[in-house]
Amino acid sequence: MNGAEYPNDEIIDINNTAWCSTVVANGSLIGLVVYTGPETRSSMNTTKAQYKRGVTDNELNNIALYLIIFMAGISMVILVLRGFDENSVVIFFRYILLLSTIIPISLRVNLDMAKIAYTMWFMKHDEQIPGTVPRNSNIPEELGRIHYLLSDKTGTLTKNEMYLKRIGVYET
Repeated sequence: MNGAEYPNDEIIDINNTAWCSTVVANGSLIGLVVYTGPETRSSMNTTKAQYKRGVTDNELNNIALYLIIFMAGISMVILVLRGFDENSVVIFFRYILLLSTIIPISLRVNLDMAKIAYTMWFMKHDEQIPGTVPRNSNIPEELGRIHYLLSDKTGTLTKNEMYLKRIGVYET
């Protein structure tokens, strides 16, 4: 095909390409969808949203997992000391149920309620920082874990490297 045979046809090149999420402001568009696989710019720039959990939540999840394993181990030891019979599976789960108080579910509930109360009430109504809008309930626990805060003159880090040259500590 050449331009002499088909004068109204255009060759597909970069100038007449509509990328993903293109919005046509005026007129209409007739197009052909070409899938080139996961190596396209739009596919590579798309990432799944990650659920952000605080350090305390991760620690509590790990502790709960260890306690579940510990509870299953104790149940198995008691079952072995009792002896096995045809009802051993039922009795094992009875021991699991009896020992389920080892896992502190109320700790998780109390922690979440405290984070919500602190975030929604105390941070919103703090007179020292008026107009505060908390958008994350993990803010108080993450702020409590800060040991050192280093920044340059503008308050932003232009490089990921900082060197402490001098420090002055004065009593007031």
